[in-house]
Amino acid sequence: MSRTLTWAPAALAPPAWLRGHADALLPWLLPLGLTLLWVLASRFHWMSEQILPAPALVWQSAVEFGSGELWSHLWISLQRLFWGLLAGVAGGLLLGTWLGASKHAEALVYPTFVALAQIPTLAWIPLFMLFFGIGELLKLVVLIKAVVVPVTLHTLVGVRDAQPKLREAAAVLRLPRHLLFLRLLLPAALPAFLAGFRLALATGWTSLLAVELLASSEGLGYLMVWGRQLFMLDLVFLCILLIGLVGALMDRGFGVVEQHLLHWPQPATGEQRQRQSARSWRRLQGALLPLALLTIWQASSSLGWVDRNILASPLDVLRSLVDGFNDGSLPHAMQLSLQRTLAGLAVGGGAGFLLGLLLGLSARSERLLGPSLSALRQVALFAWVPLLTAWFGLGEAAKVVFVSLAAFFPLFIATQRGIAGLSPQLEEAARALRLNLGKRLLLLVLPGAAPAIFAGLRLALIYAWLGTIGAEYFMPSDGGIASLMLGAQQLFRMDQVMAAMVLVGLVGALLGALGQRIETRATRWRHA
Repeated sequence: MSRTLTWAPAALAPPAWLRGHADALLPWLLPLGLTLLWVLASRFHWMSEQILPAPALVWQSAVEFGSGELWSHLWISLQRLFWGLLAGVAGGLLLGTWLGASKHAEALVYPTFVALAQIPTLAWIPLFMLFFGIGELLKLVVLIKAVVVPVTLHTLVGVRDAQPKLREAAAVLRLPRHLLFLRLLLPAALPAFLAGFRLALATGWTSLLAVELLASSEGLGYLMVWGRQLFMLDLVFLCILLIGLVGALMDRGFGVVEQHLLHWPQPATGEQRQRQSARSWRRLQGALLPLALLTIWQASSSLGWVDRNILASPLDVLRSLVDGFNDGSLPHAMQLSLQRTLAGLAVGGGAGFLLGLLLGLSARSERLLGPSLSALRQVALFAWVPLLTAWFGLGEAAKVVFVSLAAFFPLFIATQRGIAGLSPQLEEAARALRLNLGKRLLLLVLPGAAPAIFAGLRLALIYAWLGTIGAEYFMPSDGGIASLMLGAQQLFRMDQVMAAMVLVGLVGALLGALGQRIETRATRWRHA
């Protein structure tokens, strides 16, 4: 009887070659199923063709626009990205190297740099528009701002944390300063710099599409807006596919370059130093630069060196902040924005956590869903704006969906990788203890993956806030802090625009600190 039971499953199981083909076909099931559903929906008119264009219509648009116009717009966008990356990476590399190599420069400049970096790139666009117009210079400045921040921060960490042991080695070898930089510091900081460059590539591509959606007459972003205004969603679909393909090619190509450059097994003599509490004079040193800039700024406005309609003085910005809190406009706008952030975090972050949990626990689910989700992740966030506004309008539903998209992938990736990276010994312990799935999750899996999950939650919180600002920019209705900024820009009330920018940066910093505190408290057992 026992022989029959052990033989029966083997007899009923598919042959090995069939299982191999089934595993190879598994990642294609979801895209093929969605494509079949799309064909059926268009053939039986489940949705209007203006809302969901037929696959044949998208293919026709690909043939029509692919003859030249689509590629010319893509070439313009790639040129803008190239020049923005060139200027931003060069500036970030120089600034990060200077800050990392000099303790005095770090103490003086770094606090001001971080404070300005807390303000999202989108929040700078109204101010940049008044300074630089809506031409090519605007795109270049926005790209530089988006690129220089991650490159500077990662380069600073790479140079600074590689300093102690390398300086000792340089002193023993009596290396001159230029060889110290070329032979020791640069190779040691290269992994961190490349990580910053990879992040800059993604943020630059996303920021470029955002500014092309807002103010451009050329490029892929403009082409998507044009197609959305004419209800040519077939063209919007085509642009989304092309944006995802370009993003995937850039990511894959950079991965190849990174593997070629980082040929050593681990970063050279890096040392992650614990940050000691700053002395009072160092804190004062960090306040010198912002105080000097504010003094020059106020003097320039008071003496008439700059037009107050273009650049409001610090006192005017402060008065606008006080007036906005007194009349309730700023708290009301901020309340609406935070509600959208939390709603998007709950929907998108919750979906990301559940899917990450599923794919982390089930190798078959990862084979089925993982490649499709990785492909969707390559599509820049703002590329979805024309499609979402066509499907959901400009109301609250579209905003929450957009914020949910922003919050989804950070928590999804962190949860999946955290669970997939758990020690195999936990599985053996679960079997030895005969734990069911619920106890296995509560006692072993979730505690083991908690550091990665809460790190993903912190990122999801930040991305949800950035997504909220973007949603209110591109769907300007129903209030919110970004909608308030757009209204003030149209009235040339730059004091209100800059007051809102300050508030956006402060809230972003507070949300980041809140996420960090939640992560620390939830995983404090690691440091026991």
